[in-house]
Amino acid sequence: MEKNNNWKAWLYLAPALILMGIFTFFPLINTFIVSFLKDYNSATGANSGFTFENYGRVLGITPVDAELGIYDNNFLSFTGPSALTNTLLITFVTVPISVIIALAISILLNNIKVCRKFLQTVFFMPYVTNIIAVGMVFSVMFSSTGIINRIFGIDGTNWIGVGASWGKSMFVLCIYVIWNALPYKILIFSSGLQGIDKQYYEAAKIDSTPRFKVATKITIPLLSPQILYITITSFISAFKEYNAIIGLFNRNYTTSGNVPDLYTVVYYIYDMLNSGTSMVQFACAGAVVLFVIIMLFTLIQMQISKRKVVY
Repeated sequence: MEKNNNWKAWLYLAPALILMGIFTFFPLINTFIVSFLKDYNSATGANSGFTFENYGRVLGITPVDAELGIYDNNFLSFTGPSALTNTLLITFVTVPISVIIALAISILLNNIKVCRKFLQTVFFMPYVTNIIAVGMVFSVMFSSTGIINRIFGIDGTNWIGVGASWGKSMFVLCIYVIWNALPYKILIFSSGLQGIDKQYYEAAKIDSTPRFKVATKITIPLLSPQILYITITSFISAFKEYNAIIGLFNRNYTTSGNVPDLYTVVYYIYDMLNSGTSMVQFACAGAVVLFVIIMLFTLIQMQISKRKVVY
């Protein structure tokens, strides 16, 4: 009887499966295929066959112009800022800091009895605020005549304007990414804290356990599934960072209009897509490299979680 009714299940799933096939699986497969096509033209579909040169150019191994010895160092460079190094820096700086801050705020909010719901709403508000509008506010705050310079008495310091150093611009960008990432993390952690059985805290209170040990021995271990989820999704989001650059800088450079020293991997991909029909294969190669990196980091975190996560 169950086998006879299987067709109904497939019928109900068909609309979702068709849409996923068209807008998810086909683009993934097509991107992988195009990344190995030489001289691919996205308008006509013409190409010169299979090649690894697209990956070589993206990774700075194959020269753009062999005679002049010119390489594309925008995606990967060991001598200066590049899309991949910037993305890795943003990821490994902002993710741990934002997770720790969000966890600390969530624990503090959980211990507050008065106005808890109001404070949770206040902390969540940035999540529903337009990211471009927030970026514009940050750009005004960190301008040479902005409020940040006035508060710290450093008027005239150029943080994000044309001519600002890469270090100062990256510092502001990391602050912006951390601030923008906190609300969702706080929401997930707060929800997880509400699900922890209160008897553990009552037992710790009877034993006069210090608050620090309660947090490290009870709260954090029992919150480890949420921490794992937040960490994985945060790494994925950080590797795909793009909106923050647009919202904060409205461009891909700091020192001049011709130096893309604030590139991220996704910014590089979009830039290649917008550079013409003959550059799509390099965008696809960059996308595949990003996919592999995200997959590797996710698998590593999943392996670590088998020993550290308490269910």
